[in-house]
Amino acid sequence: MLKQNVNRPEWVPKDAGHEFTTSIMPAGAEVGMQVSPVLQIVKRKKLTANEYVEGILNKDLTILSKAITLIESNAPQYIEEAQDVLKKILQHTGKSIRIGISGPPGAGKSTAIEALGCYLCKQGLKVAVLAIDPSSTLTKGSILGDKTRMELLSREKNAYIRPSPSAGTLGGVARKTRETILACEAAGYDVILIETVGVGQSEITVRSMVDFFLLVLIPGSGDELQGIKKGVVEISDMIAINKADGDNIQYANLTKSAYSQAVGMLSRSTEGWNTIVKTFSALENKGIADIWTDINYFTDLTKQNGAFDKRRREQVLYWVKSMVEEELLHRFYNNDAIEKILPSVNKDVLSGAITPTNAVSLLLGSYFEK
Repeated sequence: MLKQNVNRPEWVPKDAGHEFTTSIMPAGAEVGMQVSPVLQIVKRKKLTANEYVEGILNKDLTILSKAITLIESNAPQYIEEAQDVLKKILQHTGKSIRIGISGPPGAGKSTAIEALGCYLCKQGLKVAVLAIDPSSTLTKGSILGDKTRMELLSREKNAYIRPSPSAGTLGGVARKTRETILACEAAGYDVILIETVGVGQSEITVRSMVDFFLLVLIPGSGDELQGIKKGVVEISDMIAINKADGDNIQYANLTKSAYSQAVGMLSRSTEGWNTIVKTFSALENKGIADIWTDINYFTDLTKQNGAFDKRRREQVLYWVKSMVEEELLHRFYNNDAIEKILPSVNKDVLSGAITPTNAVSLLLGSYFEK
């Protein structure tokens, strides 16, 4: 039996089980998953791509966690190695249901995810939670507060929680999270829950990589309609009003009625599907089973009408396009000629010596100049 790793980060729950991803190496081997022979050499030498693949397909939690760490690396040599691993596991992916979960601060996203995750585990499903963490744009440090609250879910042997700092860039979130989804699917996870930070553009990014988008809100007097951007409501397949318990039940029902009227005037997020508005209580575990029933119905319906596979195909092509744009921006601003003239161009724009359009022409001319 492998010993528990005592050097755990401060933000890991005290009672978290070994499957909590931050207690990995080597504690994860105790969660009941099969341990491949590769584990015997993890600490002795660097893994090859084939060893990563073998470990992932054998549902080795330690190897999966190391593979995701590889995927999250920004170092060019590791990016190439990660792509080799992903290419080899690609045929084993795509069989999960991918669910994006968002909502404003205080809506109870983490509690809702934990309640849903625990429910699914008790149904015999394997659940991976990818919690996108908004790294500070100043320090690049991560803010992992909510992830410490999923203590019950972290003790489920069929659950895997991966807080992933975004390093302050949505492009990084998009590539790394999509590729982490593939790794989790190849490792046999049936449901992938992706929590967003609930602060705007990240919701649109996550919508582009999931099958079902769940927006979690809390009861209010009606003013909450002003506080939630129309665009976030439009991309949602379900709006779930949390904290429908105790004295909040009446307010929750009023909020449900308000949103039910609102979504009727908006475009559908998914072809052939009308956005559902429900109430539930994550704290009291009320309504969780109904939410999963509706998600199952959504999956069956969209697979029958072709919307499910159509969205998956469109997402792959969008993924390619977004990565091309990201790579072009990276190459442009790291070009020697651009780095040389950019300060003076910026100075001229700010002083009014040239217009922004003139600046664009100068920069592009320098970049494409032979």
